[in-house]
Amino acid sequence: MRTLIDRDPYADRPENAAWYLRGSWPCAWIDCPDAQLSPSVSAYRRRFVVDQDTTIRVHVSADERYELFLDGVRIGRGSERGEPRTWFFETYDLALQSGPHVLVALVWAIGHAGPYAQMSVYPGFLLAPQDQAHFALLGTGVAQWEAWRLPGYRFVDVAPRRPDTFSFFGVGANVIIDGHELPWGFEQGEGDGWTAARVRDPGYNGATRAEYPPAHMLQPATLPPMLDQACSPGSIRLVTQPPVDDLSEVALRAADHLADEQAGWSALLAEQQAFTVEAHTRRRLIIDLGRYTCAYPELVISGGDGSTLRWSWAEALYREPGLKTKGNRSDIEGKYFAGLGDTFLPDGGQRRVFRPLWWGCGRYVELFVSTAAEALTIEVVTLSETRYPLEMESTFAASDARMEQIVPIMVRALQMCAHESYMDCPYYEQLMYAGDTRLEVLTTYVITRDDRLPRKALHMFDVSRLPSGLTQSRYPSRVSQIIPPFSLWWVAMLYDYSLWRDDLDFVRAMMPGVRGVLDRFYHYRNADGLVQAPPGWNFTDWAPEWGAGVPPDGELGVSGVINWHVAFVLTLVARMESWMGEPELAARAQARAQALAAQLVHRFWDEQRGLFADDLQHQHYSEHMQCLALLSGLLDPDRQRRVAEGLLSASDLTRTTIYFSHYLFETYALLGRIDAFLARMELWFGLPALGFTTTPEQPEPSRSDCHAWGSHPLYHYYATVLGIRPTSPGFATVEVRPQLGSLTYARGTLVHPQGEITVNVRMEQDGLHGRISLPAGVQGQLMIGQHVYTIEGSSYEF
Repeated sequence: MRTLIDRDPYADRPENAAWYLRGSWPCAWIDCPDAQLSPSVSAYRRRFVVDQDTTIRVHVSADERYELFLDGVRIGRGSERGEPRTWFFETYDLALQSGPHVLVALVWAIGHAGPYAQMSVYPGFLLAPQDQAHFALLGTGVAQWEAWRLPGYRFVDVAPRRPDTFSFFGVGANVIIDGHELPWGFEQGEGDGWTAARVRDPGYNGATRAEYPPAHMLQPATLPPMLDQACSPGSIRLVTQPPVDDLSEVALRAADHLADEQAGWSALLAEQQAFTVEAHTRRRLIIDLGRYTCAYPELVISGGDGSTLRWSWAEALYREPGLKTKGNRSDIEGKYFAGLGDTFLPDGGQRRVFRPLWWGCGRYVELFVSTAAEALTIEVVTLSETRYPLEMESTFAASDARMEQIVPIMVRALQMCAHESYMDCPYYEQLMYAGDTRLEVLTTYVITRDDRLPRKALHMFDVSRLPSGLTQSRYPSRVSQIIPPFSLWWVAMLYDYSLWRDDLDFVRAMMPGVRGVLDRFYHYRNADGLVQAPPGWNFTDWAPEWGAGVPPDGELGVSGVINWHVAFVLTLVARMESWMGEPELAARAQARAQALAAQLVHRFWDEQRGLFADDLQHQHYSEHMQCLALLSGLLDPDRQRRVAEGLLSASDLTRTTIYFSHYLFETYALLGRIDAFLARMELWFGLPALGFTTTPEQPEPSRSDCHAWGSHPLYHYYATVLGIRPTSPGFATVEVRPQLGSLTYARGTLVHPQGEITVNVRMEQDGLHGRISLPAGVQGQLMIGQHVYTIEGSSYEF
């Protein structure tokens, strides 16, 4: 059983565990002597005996990943993804009966073939009992642990399959598991390849250690275990007998379907009835999981010596071999499957259990089976869904049924992009980008009270900061990348946390990083006081008119979009500094914002059009530019009115795509134009008819079918339609400003740190009516048009 140690990891430790408070642990990292050249998969074994029933608490970590088995039963996975200065350990309570036992850890480290998001110091394993009386029994570096570099694992790099588009894969290599070489039963401690493990460095307490050698700075895990529950293995859409092993250019056609095998294969998936593939036979199965799924597959195989099984994942199928367009995601006829996955090579043994080291994801699975001289029996196929245990706790309903219809799609996208960190996408990159994460975190706030993943995200970006002061664009990541605008969005993410959650001490600890980010942008000012394009990839949005998502002059020149972005974030920082009790710093940030805004008006304002140009030459105009200017609150009323009119009416503006539409929707909320919001929601409303079960990265043709930045309309259901927004730190006060537009009613319950907020509004002939309920002690205001009403007590009718 794994135990999560919450924010104070030392509060409940007995006196004999005081060693956790010092720099070095008494137990050490160990490694497998012949497994230092990654990629490698190793096992670590400790056989021991207890003389009476007992429970022993142990703390466990590994580099890069581990699975921990007690007497052959897996009891946990880790280590929670971090980085060398913040290396996490998990805690387990081992319930032991008197007698012999064996602990085995499967540890894999694949280095540069691994996921970009997986960092490493050196391969190894660490287990430390909490009670020093158990050090000699179980502690690595103290007790006699054994190690074995396991044969049977080979890794194959994932190659991009779409050279005409940005199809970068950062998910790491696929694995080939060869049953002829794998030492079956190693999880139970069996086999004869075990040798003495080598002792490396002591464990170092990352909270107190002053030096930073090339070692793991250990911190307690901050997150609960990832979800690990059985999910539907899907339904058979097609069974064929392909003519070749390479299926990349073999189209899927109903005419090739082996209808007489449909029932047998379906019974295997649904009822776990064994299915036998005869010798010298090929089979290709297309399995539809029904919705996007992140899961570990497991296949139990008997016989089939010399056979090959490939389990491949795909988000959707393609309409042409060149893999350019997908069409309706529910259609498979005439399409092509191009997926990522793992290969299993049976050795002919009975009930061999094949499972990959890492999870896969998508809506579709291709199972390819090719047998040699021996028939192969698939006894069992199971899927275990994995993700952060994030569930919908709020409710929403409205008169437009389409709004509710897409709630499961948006929630599912967020779930599939939430694991040990947020992810831009689970299929292509599995990296936590600050720009994506800000929208994912806002969406998290409106559906659950659980703020552990948002806190971790904020911390990870804080520790990612470089000497320049900027955060890395994505972190954890073993490959550095700088997207300067994403550093600004990290600052905005911290501002959001200040309002939506009640922990200003947490915010205060990160304010030096906030100041460092803004000081760096201030450093990039030119002689006119405008920010010259910072070094790095100045991505703003996937607008088709912009190369690589960079606005005009965002590569080397002076971009109006980037400058308004800086001005907007400076206003947020001014508020945060005020909340921190730093009036001088608040005044400085506000003065800098106002000075920059004055220069932007001087150089980018187009008086004739009543709009801000993106560039100094006034050749380009975008919704992005107008949104950031309006959201900054730095415009005089007349110019604000004109920009708003232009934003709503100009037909030649570069339009926001899915990601930056959040800021467009924030602007519509500011302007009270819910009608414009609903009109732009047509893209989302059309997703079910196109077969989507998650939100895509961008309008078609979309690379990724699961990008949780597209879940942000769910935030706006509560913050814009129902109009619920915190107005002071910790959600201590609230503004309710409902906007129905063409809706006749909207109602919902929003989770709040102190309870829940319920808003039920309807449009009647004489205006807006409804009821609002607030948690005890929370003060609120109702805003209807220009009228402001104080919400008296915990329930208020109007």
